[in-house]
Amino acid sequence: MRPQVAPYGSWKSPITADLIAGEMLRFGQIVCSDADIYWTEMRPAEGGRNVIVRRTLDGQTSDMTPAPFNVRTRVHEYGGGAFLVSDGAIYFSNFADGRLYRQLPSAEPQPMTPEADLRYADGVMVLHRNRLIYVREDHTVPNREAVNTVVSLNLEGDGGGEVLVSGNDFYASPRLSPDGTRLAWLTWNHPNMPWDGTELWTGEIEADGSLGHTECVAGGIDESIFQPEWSPDGILHFVSDRTGWWNLYRVSPEGIEPLCEMEAEFGGPQWTFGMSTYAFASADHIICTYNMQGAWHLGSLNTVTRKLDRIEAPYSAISNLGAIPGGAVFCGGSPTEPTAIVRLDLAKGQCDVLGRSSEVAIDTEDLSIPQAIEFPTEKERTAHAFFYPPRSRDYTAPAGERPPLIVISHGGPTGATSTTLDLVIQYWTSRGIAVLDVNYGGSTGYGRAYRRRLNGQWGIVDIDDCVNGARYLVERGDVDGDRLTIRGGSAGGYTTLSALTFRDVFKAGASYYGISDLEALAKETHKFESRYLDSMIGPYPERRDLYRERSPIHFTDRLSCPLILFQGLEDKVVPPNQAELMVEALRAKGLPVAYLPFEGEQHGFRRSENIRRALEAEQYFYAKVFGFALADTVEPVVIENL
Repeated sequence: MRPQVAPYGSWKSPITADLIAGEMLRFGQIVCSDADIYWTEMRPAEGGRNVIVRRTLDGQTSDMTPAPFNVRTRVHEYGGGAFLVSDGAIYFSNFADGRLYRQLPSAEPQPMTPEADLRYADGVMVLHRNRLIYVREDHTVPNREAVNTVVSLNLEGDGGGEVLVSGNDFYASPRLSPDGTRLAWLTWNHPNMPWDGTELWTGEIEADGSLGHTECVAGGIDESIFQPEWSPDGILHFVSDRTGWWNLYRVSPEGIEPLCEMEAEFGGPQWTFGMSTYAFASADHIICTYNMQGAWHLGSLNTVTRKLDRIEAPYSAISNLGAIPGGAVFCGGSPTEPTAIVRLDLAKGQCDVLGRSSEVAIDTEDLSIPQAIEFPTEKERTAHAFFYPPRSRDYTAPAGERPPLIVISHGGPTGATSTTLDLVIQYWTSRGIAVLDVNYGGSTGYGRAYRRRLNGQWGIVDIDDCVNGARYLVERGDVDGDRLTIRGGSAGGYTTLSALTFRDVFKAGASYYGISDLEALAKETHKFESRYLDSMIGPYPERRDLYRERSPIHFTDRLSCPLILFQGLEDKVVPPNQAELMVEALRAKGLPVAYLPFEGEQHGFRRSENIRRALEAEQYFYAKVFGFALADTVEPVVIENL
């Protein structure tokens, strides 16, 4: 059957907003305990509830978290490391009250910590002492910055915990040696973020459970340490970017030894707790994942010979890796497969899917396969992105027409996009809209020098790279230069708003909980990010001039194109007034503007009805702005000044 000819943007697609909102799970932490595998699933259809799922050795999969419990922590606001398992018992943080709960087999969860504004993450079991060690974030004193510590908790419940380590601004990754006598942890202070510089410390655990002698074994203000782990024979390993790339190291009597020096990233930015890029199959055998030029690979590293062998696997994005007898488990995705929980059998070299983020099958003829591109940008540099041309098995465009383009600016901004099948991207491409997913300067996956391009340059480098990526595609003849759009969430929302304010390339934009006032963000945001802008812009208030110069809210007179904004009304990272101020300014200027606030949503939407509404509203907005017909019936959006 010959494809139907229809304008770009008006194609009917099998990838619906309902499909994306209702079917797509988000996988989180993976825990391997004995022969069982546990992981978390964020379920939009259940109001964004996070549920622990267990897969037993005989292949039985079952939910472990009864409603209404929600396995999620708010330490650093972004959470992670929300549960652990020991001898069949599950210990987890419940989102509604922040308390730790113990769930014994076939029993209801019972609270372990008091009703207080104390938050816990990244726990580890001290088996022979009947205790747990956690990172704790204390919010009990009003109008005081939260206090982060490492604490010890009695399994029988003894209050909020006994402080083991304190005095610094942040802690992460408490890890016990196999014999239980030594504790390792990461720590850092303002204004650093964990990808700027951290210290790796160890301490001796005394007979009474307190810490004895402690020492810093690696790291500093300019060296980022990631994921400390003890090998089965008690040797401390970690990832460091001391050479400019996050590589694997170990602590030996002779000092710090590199295990595999490569221009590749064996770590990532620690936005959440519990991240894992390597695990021990045995004392001298590490299963690892590493990123080269934006694509992740699996590897088998012999720590004696220090030889890395690549493991062939059909995945280009790999995370949350854990070891099991004879293999490994991880989250994996590819350009044609959404994220899945995958088990690797080392002997057979075989990957088996244990759980899928979506069971919906999409014909590959409707999928746009990303093309990695490197394009010229400012200062004679190049930047990276993935280009998705429009694709449909049922439609083709009229001869000579070029498609609209959506440029995506990812969040973070110290993050990265990947080539894993993203149905939101395919939502656009299957309707005849091209997408450019940009890993602008500042993104991870390309070494420390690339990551640090954003230092002092946020609101400049990221915008330049998004603009130059779009221009590159226009010059190649791939897209329509008169229908260029930019969208992004959080930090990506800031880049979106800034690109529309300080450049004249894009004709429309969509901001999801984006930042419009950097000065307000510096004053109002949570502890973890409260000094983040020091490195990306400058110290505040000393460089207040730069904060104002790069804040779109102060230059709305330069805006000249339509904008739609989406905001969670319970967002503590980027408060709603950031969006509301922008809406008021656009309204006053007479520019087309739409605003959709969502009750009950925080930083990132989790409820299926809101995910669906936002996506369809954005589609409706573009159709009205660019004048193409919609193939679907979509609830209208109020667009003022149109």
